Amino acid sequence: MVSTDMTSQPIVSDNFSESQIVIAGQSGNLKGRLLQPKNGTARAAVIINNATGVPARYYLHFGRWLASQQAVAALVWDYRDFGESGNPRRSSATLANWGVDDATTARRWLKAQFPHLPLWLIGHSLGGLALPFQSELEGVDRVITVAAGAVHLSDHPWRHRLIVGSIWYGHGPLLTKAFGHFPGRRLGLGSDIPGPAFWQWRRWCSRRGSVMVDPHMPPFLGDNLRAPVKLVAFSDDGLVPPPAVWRLGDLMPNAQISRCLIRPHEHGLNKIGHVAFFSPRSRAVWPVVIDES
Repeated sequence: MVSTDMTSQPIVSDNFSESQIVIAGQSGNLKGRLLQPKNGTARAAVIINNATGVPARYYLHFGRWLASQQAVAALVWDYRDFGESGNPRRSSATLANWGVDDATTARRWLKAQFPHLPLWLIGHSLGGLALPFQSELEGVDRVITVAAGAVHLSDHPWRHRLIVGSIWYGHGPLLTKAFGHFPGRRLGLGSDIPGPAFWQWRRWCSRRGSVMVDPHMPPFLGDNLRAPVKLVAFSDDGLVPPPAVWRLGDLMPNAQISRCLIRPHEHGLNKIGHVAFFSPRSRAVWPVVIDES
């Protein structure tokens, strides 16, 4: 069952409106924001699916830009037991719950709000990697994945490999066992995430084959996606380097795949990396990614 609460006072600017929303999920409510062009002039509706450990508020600037400058209604939202949707401590949520179950629920809600608009999906990291396991992909009209890929520890440059290796094989497992969740905030690595989500994340990144060899994933449905898919990679992303991003295309064999490699210096930026694309300072490259050519 999908329901919504949009009773809070919306934010209205000259070009867009912003409303808090609540979606009834499989295990608790999913909370977020719906951003719409002024006067209901949207040409498409897009769901933005987050990276692991990145809260919905980080995507708000990008969502507001989509609504105000691109005439696209945008849904930014948090996975269960994370961000505005709850507390990750002692949560049983896995990455499959987030990237498959919750993402499908939120997408159904968005489609119900805009049944006559083309439905787009923008997936950042986990938000793109889990896509081939979601149901009802036939109803998606366009996909953009951002820094999303089936990455293995050996894909990282050496500097990142040492850091990531310590998370998967050093203090990460020890602290997750001690606290019952991955204490990313204490470690200066972003947000806390549920323990089961950490362990699944670790399996994906430490085993060749990643999500495809995880017995805890739902059935693979990537064959059902036939929409245009733009795979976006960044030359300075040491966490999910371009080769790992391109491999994601293999999981969507019937989609219309295109590749977009962004080099920050070509756009007057010092760096983008794995996360900063959605920051306002990377605004110069937003049109490049959204461009449909």
